[in-house]
Amino acid sequence: MPASAVFSSLIFAVSLAFILSEKIHRSIIGIAGAVLMVGIGKIFGFYSEEAALDAIDFNTLGLLLGMMILVAMLEPTGFFQYIAVGAARVSRGKPVRLFILLGSITTVLSMFLDNVTTVVLIAPVTILICEILGISPLPYLIAEALLSNTGGVATLVGDPPNVLIGSAAGLSFNDFLIHSLPIVAVAWVATLFLLRYLFRDELSKIPGNAEAVMSLNPAESLDDPKTARRVLVILGAAIFLFFVHHTLHISPSFIAVSTAAVALVWVQPDIKKTFERVEWSVLIFFSALFVMVGGLEAAGVLESIVSLLDGLSRIPPLWFGVSLIWIVAVLSAVVDNIPITIALIPVIRGLGETGMDITPLWWALAFGAGFGGNGTIIGSTANIIVASLSEKTRTPITSRLWNRRGLPAMLLTCAIASLLYIVFYETF
Repeated sequence: MPASAVFSSLIFAVSLAFILSEKIHRSIIGIAGAVLMVGIGKIFGFYSEEAALDAIDFNTLGLLLGMMILVAMLEPTGFFQYIAVGAARVSRGKPVRLFILLGSITTVLSMFLDNVTTVVLIAPVTILICEILGISPLPYLIAEALLSNTGGVATLVGDPPNVLIGSAAGLSFNDFLIHSLPIVAVAWVATLFLLRYLFRDELSKIPGNAEAVMSLNPAESLDDPKTARRVLVILGAAIFLFFVHHTLHISPSFIAVSTAAVALVWVQPDIKKTFERVEWSVLIFFSALFVMVGGLEAAGVLESIVSLLDGLSRIPPLWFGVSLIWIVAVLSAVVDNIPITIALIPVIRGLGETGMDITPLWWALAFGAGFGGNGTIIGSTANIIVASLSEKTRTPITSRLWNRRGLPAMLLTCAIASLLYIVFYETF
């Protein structure tokens, strides 16, 4: 094996190991790995600074940045707390009804907002509501994380892997609505019923303070109705434009950044505070991963992997896709699904160059990456955030408990995705 392939593989493997260990922030590891990849590439003559810049997918970064700015403007208005408190009142303090309402709200929000953002906004309010009712927030928090991961698979903008896949494969917002949303809808309902059964003991306990929930006033949660209305109008316009972006010949990233610009001009928020809420570390992490994977591609590592996988072309494409769902799901359960997706995108592209029909494989990758993150407590950033927030309660979420609830959800959703993938294969 050439030295370039050895060193580039070593840099990526060591970076991935540090990312998985979580001992150092993943963005720091990403920057260090990217710098090493370019440095070694220049020494051995297989990679350059210009090639590293070309490897960064600015369509993905632009889409994420635009949506992050819109959410950063909407977050301080109290709109998300308004929705959660409203759901609590509708539930009238009944645990099962509250469970279904909060889970459903989380799923729908995750279709249009990043799932991490969704749980960051909904989970604290959930804990507060549960404290008022005198019940354990544990089943609600776990369900919100699992359902946010599940709902995020439904749309182009719902989950970072979808953004990556959509940009790489040229899939539109409508493509996800047609091919992914129906499968996610079935998986969501099944997951909700499964979690209702798994948490049947916790949800059967009658709260002692059910009346207290009725005293909550959702309007008090809405700190800035004027700004909320304006941002929601812009967000609605962005979603509409996502539907028709192919007709208008504009990219989703341009729509996201443009609508964010309009919102900034219309609302004129405190720009420093708004930008503080943008997840710059995520954007930097993405950029660094693009650079590292670009180095692997330049060194010929991905070409070697494609050659190995090309031997699997004898397997019927349908079963190859089903296998990919499960392989990616297992990998995403133990490693964050973002680096897995970024690493596999050029591999799938390479398979396409061998003559294989890779269009169905993009959907297999999306289902495996999205649903696989439910398997373990470290499988998704949303899982980690919810587990961290639970440490402030009387019933913290442990890895063992998560495995007993998240793993069944992962197996169920992957089984549903596999079955429906087989049924609708010809339409992909």
